[in-house]
Amino acid sequence: MEETAYQAALEYLKSLTKFGINLGLSRIQSLLQRLGNPEDSLKIIHIGGTNGKGSTAAMLHSILQEAGFKVGLFTSPHLHSYRERIRINGELISKIEVVRCLQEMRPVLDALVAEGVEHPTEFEVSTALALYYFAREKPDFVILEVGLGGAIDSTNVVKPLITVLTSIGMDHMDYLGNTLEEIARVKAGIIKEGVPVVTSVEKPAALRVIEEEASRKNAKIVKVGQDVRWLRREIGGNLLKDFDSKDVSGDFSAANIFDYHGLNQNYEDLELALLGKHQLGNACTALAVCEILKSDYHVELPEKVIREGLKKVRWPGRLELICREPKILLDGAHNVDGMKSLAQALQDYAGSLLKRERLFLCLGMLQDKERAKAVEIIAPLAAEIMVTKPDSPRAEKWEEVALLAQKYLPEDKVLKVEDPLEALERILARVGPKDMLLVAGSLYLIGQIRQYLLEKVIPRLITCTERSEGLS
Repeated sequence: MEETAYQAALEYLKSLTKFGINLGLSRIQSLLQRLGNPEDSLKIIHIGGTNGKGSTAAMLHSILQEAGFKVGLFTSPHLHSYRERIRINGELISKIEVVRCLQEMRPVLDALVAEGVEHPTEFEVSTALALYYFAREKPDFVILEVGLGGAIDSTNVVKPLITVLTSIGMDHMDYLGNTLEEIARVKAGIIKEGVPVVTSVEKPAALRVIEEEASRKNAKIVKVGQDVRWLRREIGGNLLKDFDSKDVSGDFSAANIFDYHGLNQNYEDLELALLGKHQLGNACTALAVCEILKSDYHVELPEKVIREGLKKVRWPGRLELICREPKILLDGAHNVDGMKSLAQALQDYAGSLLKRERLFLCLGMLQDKERAKAVEIIAPLAAEIMVTKPDSPRAEKWEEVALLAQKYLPEDKVLKVEDPLEALERILARVGPKDMLLVAGSLYLIGQIRQYLLEKVIPRLITCTERSEGLS
């Protein structure tokens, strides 16, 4: 009965996608008001940006949980289950709670529409569901990730303790603007009067916009790279530790070692369990937030908590090595800046964790991305490329990615198969034991392929390895 009710709830949420992306705050404000403004009871850290906001949110969640707090986390999109979007201390919202919250919200939604209010979108309903659930569960903190943009994103109804803006780049131009300044202005819309801001924005044009908005709102600003800094100690080393061939969880132990020089705190040899140089900027951002929590809100976050929180953080689908032989790497690099970070990581770890003879690429990107520029970065690194279609309405003209890739590889080295799972199997058959398969692009693609790998492919690969070892 519970499963049936949950599936019906998911179908209801899916039906709301017909309202598309409809930016603005009037609908969710009306909805939350009729739900008793649950957001007003929550202590929120609000995180926006183009890339890195999810990873930064995951780090803060891990650190605060390690400190003994009850911590809510709202992120999007999900990889495998809708319930991943809403969690407390790592535990996904239960199916019964999704059903219960929607049952209580639907009469309110119906009343709104009857009064002539536009129907809230799927993301607006999801945001309201999360805030409603968190208000009932009473976490000590809620980490809230912006969906799209900032100023008129549905999460921008909250008055947070701290505002965070991670890196800003060209993305979602149809909605946010065609220049970096225009996009930054929309993103900066989450800055609130008197609320401190932490930003890892580096591009001068975008940073100027953030600084201007913070000044206008009398919000003190902490700039990563200027006010707080990090120094990378180790990029490779023996990052592949104690792999148990019976364990198909896909969880490899890995580390970035770095020093942090902060506002009032300095830490040496911190170990971050996420790969990539770009994650150090995100970690520095998270640590600056922790410093403000300590100084402005008297939150106890001892050094041991900081260290353990960073060591334990997990964020699947982002530079995630999910299989050892052959190496299979998943990364949700879906825009130009993401591809740059991915290419940098492939170079940094080429002598250690990501050592390979040849790189095979399975790639799927949405149409509203700068596909040509992204392909220009990643395609020359691959021996062969398989282009496929992410499971999203925004994946129109997915075959164009193959035409773009043919500028960098011979035509017979660029394949295209619409179905992602068939594409995966076909490219995997071409990968040797010392090669690496990289699956990159939209998180809609990463989620579908990751689940199939864990359930179907990796157990098969491990069985084959055990058989070959038994014969040798």
